[in-house]
Amino acid sequence: MSERIYIFKRFERFWHWSQAALIIFLMLTAFDIHGTYTIFGFEKAVAYHTTAAWTLMGLWVFAIFWHLTTGEWKQYIPTTEKVMAMAQYYLFGIFRNAPHPFRVTQLRKHNPLQRLAYLGVMLFIGPLIWITGVLYLFYADWPKLGLGGLQLEWVATGHVIGAFLMLAFLIAHVYLTTTGHTPTAHIKAMVTGWEEVD
Repeated sequence: MSERIYIFKRFERFWHWSQAALIIFLMLTAFDIHGTYTIFGFEKAVAYHTTAAWTLMGLWVFAIFWHLTTGEWKQYIPTTEKVMAMAQYYLFGIFRNAPHPFRVTQLRKHNPLQRLAYLGVMLFIGPLIWITGVLYLFYADWPKLGLGGLQLEWVATGHVIGAFLMLAFLIAHVYLTTTGHTPTAHIKAMVTGWEEVD
């Protein structure tokens, strides 16, 4: 027997889909900037990439404020409880139709592995991308800012590494959305806010 519980608030859904659209657009323009293909052309791709990056940074600042003021930041506190059970479930159990080892509630929206993954994005991947991106953007001002000793190649490499880590996270995230009791159950929950749980 299953029940429906309201998990994702309106702002969370807006934040999630806006962030997803901006990140995908940033990746699209980044590959254009690197010459992998040409959609916009280099100059327009750089302009669009920069605008989308500032927009995403603004969204993140607002989302951090929202998480802090609503207490939702607690959803991301890592825990070791059931980490191995979740890993075994994703590696083997899911293919054997084993029961899910974690029960979603309004107070615990993310399983232990999700918490670790999201924390990694917020504390490592995001800052790596943003710091290197801002440095890259203000490259001409490095000497005035006392950053003349930095190497542009290292900053660019760090930015690309962060971007590919974000791409890997996005691919894994999209795959894992299909692992609910139906392939679209988790996606539906992020659209409507309601999750069906056993």
